[in-house]
Parts: sequence; structure tokens; C-alpha cells
Amino acid sequence: MAYGSIRPGSVWSDTNGNRIQAHGGSMLHHDGRFYWYGENKERTTPGSGIWHWGVRCYSSDDLYNWVDEGLIIPPAPDEPDSPLHPAKLMDRPHIIRNERTGKWVCWLKIMTAGHEQTSTVLVADDLLGPYEIVATGLRPLSMSAGDFDLVVAPDDGKAYYYFERVHSELICADLTDDYTGVTGYYSTHFPLHRPPDVREAPAYFRRGDRHYLITSGTSAYFPNRSEVAAAETFHGPWVVLGDPHPGDSTGTSYRSQITSVFKHPHKKDLYIALADRWLPNVSAEIANQAQDEFRRMFAGETITPDSASASVVVDTSIADYVWLPIRFDGDVPRIDWLDEWRVEDFD
Repeated sequence: MAYGSIRPGSVWSDTNGNRIQAHGGSMLHHDGRFYWYGENKERTTPGSGIWHWGVRCYSSDDLYNWVDEGLIIPPAPDEPDSPLHPAKLMDRPHIIRNERTGKWVCWLKIMTAGHEQTSTVLVADDLLGPYEIVATGLRPLSMSAGDFDLVVAPDDGKAYYYFERVHSELICADLTDDYTGVTGYYSTHFPLHRPPDVREAPAYFRRGDRHYLITSGTSAYFPNRSEVAAAETFHGPWVVLGDPHPGDSTGTSYRSQITSVFKHPHKKDLYIALADRWLPNVSAEIANQAQDEFRRMFAGETITPDSASASVVVDTSIADYVWLPIRFDGDVPRIDWLDEWRVEDFD
């Protein structure tokens, strides 16, 4: 079927009629087309032992109808030690273009046993690949690096890496000139004690001279309340502005988690929050119970096997998307719920 609008939370299929699989990723505009990429979860069904099946990319000229461009970073099912093996917990691909080197640079988060998380870096000559691994097991700044975003400054091409120092705080680190590592210069932000309060899933965007970060709490695939902060520089200091979802009384960001914010290149002031609804069949009530369980668990309490979160069957192969435009109340971003909306309705 052909689409003529965006319907947040509805099943979204590509032009072949298959469910779109581009989770935890982002969007790029290149050579006149939009490219949406992310985790391919099509085989991540309960009991499969498969966490991902590579990174898939789609292209579009209207943001509604998406052509499957295939796996730009395929899995490595025959290489159990590879970070791309389907059983490895690979998350949140982010790709940026290095104008100096002409390379496309992709960072991946790889979760390992316990709370340790590392990064894998790949490069390619073309946005659609093939990508070559240039670093694995990277611990930026000797830290366990969780959810992240990559940002390139439009004026000087300097790049920044925003990441969750796992279960601790948010870090802004300068990337090296080739974007494949960190220089050692960094700043720390939003220090908190433990999940679910620790900020993760940073999504950076800039409007004029104002820098913004939207983050979520830490409660696995269960949705929670978002938080937006603003600053005058990439390194802050950041001022927390509160929940950008004023119309959501459930405190679950419309049962979704924002993964990135995309500025439409042909619209004066259209910023789109791209979010995953990881658990479409889980109610806001269960999500809030799960948040409470995370708080108690990381405070040292024992959570019973019949808890709300344990009773949920997680099937990310059927995760949906919640894309919504951002409006601005002065300089404060707000995200309202819309059952349906069109890009053409914006100047």
C-alpha cells in the first residue's frame, strides 16, 4: 500500500509490504533522498536467541513510503566472536559523514555480560556500505558506554559523542578528526544514582544557537518519562526543562522511547522526534509498575518472579514507531500526540 501521512503507533510497512525494521537508529538526508536506518529485529522473536539481524536501511523521497535498501551492515552468524554475531547484544547504530575523509562512520553499542558495554566502529565509502570494522571492544575514556548519539557541528565539522556512562551519568566526548575514536576531552552531565532515573537514549538536536538533548529513563524496553534539556554549547552546562510530552499523563512518553530528532531540510522549523514503541502490547500501567520495580531492584530489593515486568513476553520483532513533530513554546520543545499528520502541513 502507498502512504500519504504518518500515523504514530501504527504498523508501518515498506514498499514491499514488509514491516519496517529500523529500530534504535536515525535518519539522514543525502543526495536528495531520506535514509532511515536501524536495528533489524525481524528475527528477534521470543526464544530465538537472536538479538539482531544486522543494520537495515530504507530510502524515501516523502518520509511516508520507504524502499528497502537491504542490510547495510549484515550479521555474522558464522563468527561467534564477532560483535555482529546475531546473539551479541548490538544496539543503536548511528552514522555520520566525515567531509574531510569522505568516509561514512558508524558506531554500534555492544552489551556484554553484567553491565559492561563497549563500542564497535565501522567505516564505508558509501552510505549503503559495505562497512568495514576498524575498532571493537572500545571503552571510550575507559568507560562502559551505553546508549549514545553522534553529532557533527555544521560550521567546523567537529564531531561529538553523547553517551550514557552506564548507570551513572551522561558524557559528551570530542571525537577524533576521523570520527573513529575519542580525543580524551569530555564533560559530564546529569549525574544520578541508579536506574530508572539515570538518563539514557540521548537524542541531540540544534535550533538556532540553542542545543537540546532529549533523554529517557533507564527501564530496559519498558517506556518511561522523557526529559529535555537545553544548553548554549555542546558541552553545556545543560538546564533541564522537564518532560517534553505535556499531554501524556501516564509518564511513558506515549509508550515510546525517542531515539533521535531529525530536522527536515526543506521545512523552516520542522523537527521530528523519531521513537520506538518497543512493546506495543504493554499498557502504560504495566510500564509504570516496571519502572517502580527497576527502582527497587537497583536499590537492592529482590523482585519476585511474578512481577509485572517478568510477566511480559518481549517480542521486539513487532515493535512499532512513534514519529511526532516538535512544537516550541518559546524555546521549550513540546511533543503533542497526533493520530495522523502530514509533512505538507508545515511551512
